[in-house]
Amino acid sequence: MSLEKLLEGQLAFMKDHFEVVAISADKERLGTYGNSEGVRIFHLELTRKITPLKDFAAVFKLYQFLKKEKPSIVHTHTPKAGIVGMMAAWLANVPNRLHTVAGLPLMEAQGLKRKILNFVEKLTYRFATKVYPNSRGLYEFIISEKFTVPEKLSIIGQGSSNGIDTSDFDPTLFTEDSKTFLRKELGIPQNHFVFIFVGRLVKDKGINELVAAFLNFANSNSNISLLLVGPFESTLDPLLPETLSQIEHHQRIHSVGYQNDVRAYFSISEALVFPSYREGFPNVVMQAGAMGLPSIVTDINGCNEIIDNGANGLIVSPKSVEELETAMKLLATDTLLYTNLKTIARQKIVSRFSRTEIWQALLKEYQSL
Repeated sequence: MSLEKLLEGQLAFMKDHFEVVAISADKERLGTYGNSEGVRIFHLELTRKITPLKDFAAVFKLYQFLKKEKPSIVHTHTPKAGIVGMMAAWLANVPNRLHTVAGLPLMEAQGLKRKILNFVEKLTYRFATKVYPNSRGLYEFIISEKFTVPEKLSIIGQGSSNGIDTSDFDPTLFTEDSKTFLRKELGIPQNHFVFIFVGRLVKDKGINELVAAFLNFANSNSNISLLLVGPFESTLDPLLPETLSQIEHHQRIHSVGYQNDVRAYFSISEALVFPSYREGFPNVVMQAGAMGLPSIVTDINGCNEIIDNGANGLIVSPKSVEELETAMKLLATDTLLYTNLKTIARQKIVSRFSRTEIWQALLKEYQSL
């Protein structure tokens, strides 16, 4: 999913300049991805949990592959792929070992788990030759936690791991008829103000607070709906039982699961609500903006670099149901504010986070190495 969504199109672009191999778990989807991007693949069994025996087995398998391939660059994304990939690349004497930081789960960890994750993060950066936090906030956090020396760190372009294809995420691609049909299909009234969330439906994304804020607002406003687009993760980061029950049974909450193409769902929505606890540089906030939607986001790194409070969206404190509800009420009831935010939403993304600019900046970085 990280290759498909976080790096969509990037490897296909790079194959015109390098020989590219995509390495990931989920063998079947990896094969489909390799065919669509036109790149070679190598299947590596990885888990997202802390699984030392499986992780060391993955390091050894990857080390063997890298010794045979002798790549000039190994570039890793996500925490688990980072430690496995950087360790294997270091053992195999790969000269350029690059790791992108697009979010840190350790930010929400405590106690022994936080100490373990801190150690793994420092170890990843020690094996790497360069580390790319994809937002200014992550850069400053890494420095403050002394995970590595500043000389190893740099940000590609203005942030983001992949930018946004603003020709693909464009509201003019969707007709009024198609939007009317999709709302009917989902059972959403045509006159409802629709708040959308796109992403994993987990605790760390603020879904418990989002559902609570929506229900509070819905008690006094019968013309709003909540559209949830994304998968549940019941083992890694489950939602509260009452939240799950409310999502399942409330007639104005519509959960459609994982969707390969989220643009149509943005097209029938009025605003994105993204109350995450931690992020790197969230694609979904850029996607929503490119589709002309203002966003309500939490005051965390990445989100507060894409959204200018009062310009293209609203910023609230993390984990605050009250602030979230207030912001949702503002967007749904203050027509002038909503119109002003919506007017500038797409322009803010097109001018700063075009995908081709990110790819060119990354290509320049690769070539300089």
